[in-house]
Amino acid sequence: MASNSPAAKPLSPPNVLAIFGPTASGKSAVAQALLARLDADVVSADSAAVYAGIPIITAAPDYPARLVGVFPLTHDVSVAEYQRLAHGAIDEVIGNGRTAIVVGGTGLYLRAAVSSLEFPPAPAPGAREEWGSFYDEAGGDEAHAQLAQRDPPAAARVHPNDRRRVVRALELAAAGSSLAPATDRLWTDDVRQPTLFVSLEVADEELERRIRARAESMLDAGAAAEASAAWAAPLSETARKVLGLEAFATLGPGEAVEAVVLATRKLARYQRKWIRRVPGVVTLGADRSPEELADEIVALASARERLPRS
Repeated sequence: MASNSPAAKPLSPPNVLAIFGPTASGKSAVAQALLARLDADVVSADSAAVYAGIPIITAAPDYPARLVGVFPLTHDVSVAEYQRLAHGAIDEVIGNGRTAIVVGGTGLYLRAAVSSLEFPPAPAPGAREEWGSFYDEAGGDEAHAQLAQRDPPAAARVHPNDRRRVVRALELAAAGSSLAPATDRLWTDDVRQPTLFVSLEVADEELERRIRARAESMLDAGAAAEASAAWAAPLSETARKVLGLEAFATLGPGEAVEAVVLATRKLARYQRKWIRRVPGVVTLGADRSPEELADEIVALASARERLPRS
């Protein structure tokens, strides 16, 4: 008797391998191993690595990768701007018959790179300050009431006491956009190219060891001098937030390492929570060598269709 259940939709062969994981999980090393196995290019999805001049602090890869070191430290980078560049880079790689390996520890940047969802525009010059002053002078309740008039769906998602989000929502409403998404569809349903999502997972104790070793190796490699030079020069708001920049520039060696370890732990917790919300992700234990992990990723992709090898 014929089944009434719909047939499973076959997966398309992946044009994009999206590699995610907490800081120090070994993403860059796995990507490098994949380059030795595939005809591919790496596209970075890291909000710090886009900056030039601080390769030690951003742990810039020592192999060619797109969207690494593309902006000066004076430039404020928005997700929408990054998305345009990432889409162009990925399309060029695929158009040349190669596989795009998108590697990142910044969840929002990874999402921007692989999805066709539109991200809110950057605020107009002075808009953030203007709405921030309005919030401070009128109070949270009045600012929220103003938001409710301009963008009711966004107001329903934001508490009046959340100054940052109320101000951002008012900025967007004034620009004709909204903090509230137009659809609640899972964003992985809207990937621009067939994509295999892989998350690298590391046991807590091992991740702690790697985070500390990474901070110490940055110090040994000259992070303090690199950070001090950058901190003394003009910096954009987004560049100023690069993890480790202020710590290595303003603290003694021991204090700087401890501050970076603490901040990296916090970031890793957020990264883990973010990846759990991504449907369809394949989680691999990163307690193996990068070469073993790369072999498994290629096998997973080849189960959909064998990828071209170099």
